[in-house]
Amino acid sequence: MKVMLIVSWPVRGNTKSRYRSGCPVSISLEIFGDRWSLLIVRDLMVRGFRTFKAFQESGEGIASNILADRLQRLATSGIIAAEVDQSDTRRVNYRLTEKGIDLAPVLLEMLIWGAKHEPSGVPCALIEAMAKNRDQVLAEVRRRWQQDDPTPLLPKSKEGLFAPRLTPTRRIQRKAKSRLT
Repeated sequence: MKVMLIVSWPVRGNTKSRYRSGCPVSISLEIFGDRWSLLIVRDLMVRGFRTFKAFQESGEGIASNILADRLQRLATSGIIAAEVDQSDTRRVNYRLTEKGIDLAPVLLEMLIWGAKHEPSGVPCALIEAMAKNRDQVLAEVRRRWQQDDPTPLLPKSKEGLFAPRLTPTRRIQRKAKSRLT
């Protein structure tokens, strides 16, 4: 005798008017499925960017109208929040929300997958260390988010996002252990 288990996930609002389907993959892609949105989330999470100007100068070549649109869409979706800078009320700072920081495992896996299967500027040893220490990397991302620490997770090199030197795996593990105790 076969038993069929039907799982019903709670869906907010009328999905037919807001999304093409009730499929979680489809909904996720509709919210942040274009490259610009994911790169903005990456820059907030990994690079510590907070301002429109920083995103625009990231080296990705995003047009200002596209950037403004994606920031608005991410804010409307609850992935980021815009906050007026206390020291300069003309400037807006962006920050990931809880919903946004929950994308950290997705971005980490995309980074590992992309570097594994396509040529990139990321040293193989760095990717291997991140793959072996996923939990520690994600814990550090979440810690920086909780403490509103804009320090880049991976320092920028002259060539791009990642520094050419690898932080040895043991050092990463020691740092993670010391934070836990």
